[in-house]
Parts: sequence; structure tokens; C-alpha cells
Amino acid sequence: MRYSRAEYAKLLAAQDQVARAEADYQRLRAAYLEIARKEPDHELALAMVGHDMDKAHAHLQSLIGLPLLPFTHEPSTVLRREAVRLAERDAA
Repeated sequence: MRYSRAEYAKLLAAQDQVARAEADYQRLRAAYLEIARKEPDHELALAMVGHDMDKAHAHLQSLIGLPLLPFTHEPSTVLRREAVRLAERDAA
């Protein structure tokens, strides 16, 4: 399949946007997990980073064409549950 120069430029720009959105999401996810592991009592920091992470995840989903499903949990909720489970396992 051959693309015109304009189509190819659009394709590269879209791939770049997806890569940046993925990097943003991964960076925020790592920050959230770091806070959840080291400072689990910092509810405000977790809420702020979690909100930004949820927005980044929604943006990434919209870029790749996935619909936001109303019955799914936000990524920060799932991550928080996982961080608590890991902390309990490590404490035992």
C-alpha cells in the first residue's frame, strides 16, 4: 500500500501523538505507584496524580479509537487496589 506524502505525514504525526500519550500515561502511572508504595497516607497526592493519570489514559484511548466504557474502573482505582495488595503481600 502506498501513501501520498500528505497521508504519510499524517500517519507519522498520529504515531507520534500516540507515542507521546503513551509515555505521559506510563510516567504518571509510575509516579502513582511510587507514591502509593512509599507514602500511602498522602491521599491528596494520590488523588491529584490519579486524576492526571485517568485523563492521560482517556486521551490515549481516544487517540487509538477506543470508546470509553461507562462500566469500567478508572486506571487509578485499579492501580490503587494493586498497590495495596502488593504492600500487604510485602508486609506479610
